Amino acid sequence: MAHVVVVEDEANIARGLQLNLELEGHSVELIADGEQALTRLILEPQGVDLVILDWMLPGISGVDICRNLRKRGLLMPVMMLTARDHSAHKVEGLMVGADDYVTKPFHLEELLARVETQLRRRRWSASDILHENHVSFGLNTVHFERMEATHQGVPVKLTPLEFQLLRYFLEHPGTVLTRQQLLDAAWGFSDAITLRTVDNFVLRLRRAFEATPAEPRHFVSVRGAGYKFVP
Repeated sequence: MAHVVVVEDEANIARGLQLNLELEGHSVELIADGEQALTRLILEPQGVDLVILDWMLPGISGVDICRNLRKRGLLMPVMMLTARDHSAHKVEGLMVGADDYVTKPFHLEELLARVETQLRRRRWSASDILHENHVSFGLNTVHFERMEATHQGVPVKLTPLEFQLLRYFLEHPGTVLTRQQLLDAAWGFSDAITLRTVDNFVLRLRRAFEATPAEPRHFVSVRGAGYKFVP
């Protein structure tokens, strides 16, 4: 059983999500106000396994809530739920640290599948069986179990999605990976984003781990093919 915080001001949608998530065996907490949600998540993040976050909320927008959570180093999975289906909005939500993006109206079965995907990834991140204690490359060290990383000894803040993408790179050293492979590995559902978004996230990994991001040594572009991780 997971604890899911649903931040949604449309009562019918909120109650419908609560009912169906509880039928799946999860506990659900409903919040209808943006400022109240941000305060609750900052003060009591422990025990929150997933946040389903509407974009348009009273008080403060969902995207601003997500941005604030990530700046504070809070890495619980966040699923944006919104009627905004323009690709630029999807990219904005993902770039501030959201792990998935679902547009209204949505198919209930698909949303529940996406919820399970995020919860499964969280379980993987918490398992010390599935991860090495730490991985080092160049001047970088990554602890997947603790979801911590450093560059030249300085802590690097990454979202769960960035850790997922990083993990896939590290698991395939020297292998040329296409954008589609990276998208499927990190996001799972490819309809929420474009392949170009993968480029943006690789750029973020370069800024985090490369001594000179403009001249990457670890996350290398392979012209016409994709990217390759070089330890």
